[in-house]
Amino acid sequence: MPVGALSGLVTALPPQLRDPVLFAIPFFVLLLILEWTAARKLESIVGDSRPGSGAYLTRDSLASISMGLVSVGTTAGWKTLALLGYAAIYAYLAPWHLSAGRWYTWVIAIVGVDLLYYVYHRMAHRVRLIWATHQAHHSSEYFNFATALRQKWNNSGEIVMWIPLPLLGIPPWLVFFSFSVSLIYQFWVHTERIDKLWRPFEFVFNTPSHHRVHHGMDAIYLDKNYGGILIIWDRLFGSFQPELFRPHYGLTKRVDTFNIWKLQTHEYVAIACDWRAANRLRDRLGYVFGPPGWAPRIPAAAGAAVAPATSR
Repeated sequence: MPVGALSGLVTALPPQLRDPVLFAIPFFVLLLILEWTAARKLESIVGDSRPGSGAYLTRDSLASISMGLVSVGTTAGWKTLALLGYAAIYAYLAPWHLSAGRWYTWVIAIVGVDLLYYVYHRMAHRVRLIWATHQAHHSSEYFNFATALRQKWNNSGEIVMWIPLPLLGIPPWLVFFSFSVSLIYQFWVHTERIDKLWRPFEFVFNTPSHHRVHHGMDAIYLDKNYGGILIIWDRLFGSFQPELFRPHYGLTKRVDTFNIWKLQTHEYVAIACDWRAANRLRDRLGYVFGPPGWAPRIPAAAGAAVAPATSR
């Protein structure tokens, strides 16, 4: 879509639904092309196109881009629903209304969204039902700008997580804007072409080095570095891990498909299979609300715990 047509489409939307992410798409495309070109050049020099080497695999990248394009529509749908609820909370329940004309309102909104994103993101790695919405983003064995576009289609968890913000008097449109700022920021951290940065910046902000750790499937890297814009939440709450070596990317149990529907839904299917196979209610609840890879304890005489259909 031409940039002019995209801008016209965005400005035709109501102000509350004009997502800054749409304006950022041309820059995403430019950076993706530059990184892809650099990767192809490196392959021709060293003959290295292994997963995790910063290379691109065409089918993998097309799957990521396709999921990103679909997520633009699904996210708009979720935001439309949320706008109605947030507007009611803001109008009837918030004890005060913060003015978007004040600088501190923007700081509260952006920092608040980032903190709540950290909480939600950590939950998404520790509660299997929420992990089912998020795991598609981790399913690529490559780590590049295309992987950044491999977004989930179910934003219901984040919509619920943002409720405290309109309740604190932040205008609903500013909540959405702040999360879009977070998404735009997080695009550039999905690359192996940027090494560690200036130490004070690395201490405060999420960077490619920190986010490479987050996407690693190595035991030392699992479930670390949940931050969106700020990495200080991980430092404060004990989930920080520095990059010690180049990670191996992807899920611990490989999903061998480029079908975007299966990539988005296979964990829901696995949860349903485990639910049907379990005999006790507490085991069924464990498969749904326990961490990815959870399995019920069984007596030692009966053998080892039965493995779930899928895991982190």
